[in-house]
Amino acid sequence: MAETFQVEIVTPERKVVIDNATEMQIPGKGGYLGILPGHAPLITELAVGEIGYRDEKGQVKRLAVAWGFAEVLPTKVTILAEVAERAEEIDVARAQRTREAAEAALKANKPDTDAGALESEIQRASNRIAVAEKLNGQMANLVP
Repeated sequence: MAETFQVEIVTPERKVVIDNATEMQIPGKGGYLGILPGHAPLITELAVGEIGYRDEKGQVKRLAVAWGFAEVLPTKVTILAEVAERAEEIDVARAQRTREAAEAALKANKPDTDAGALESEIQRASNRIAVAEKLNGQMANLVP
């Protein structure tokens, strides 16, 4: 059995990651999935969350992801995400401003407010902040 598998993470705008991994965690709609080389094939919908994987050199890589699909095969994981950002690309100040603005709009409780969209924006911004903070803290554990 192979010791690694290929990881490809793609958004409509760009290829975010093409790498090899020894293990990976992805946020499936029903919860996080742990993936090792030789994993049984599956397709899952993605939720807002963190993708974490350990590359061939043992370094943990993190990405904030929001929505999409993942195809897991024994030798490859392909993620088609609406949004995916590497931890080092995240603008934390912008994410904090976005979260604060969405929270303020939700509290204002205007009649034409789309509460679901605002809650989704808060969740996404909070996820981006958490992923970036893990990078800054250099946590080596994959578990989100």
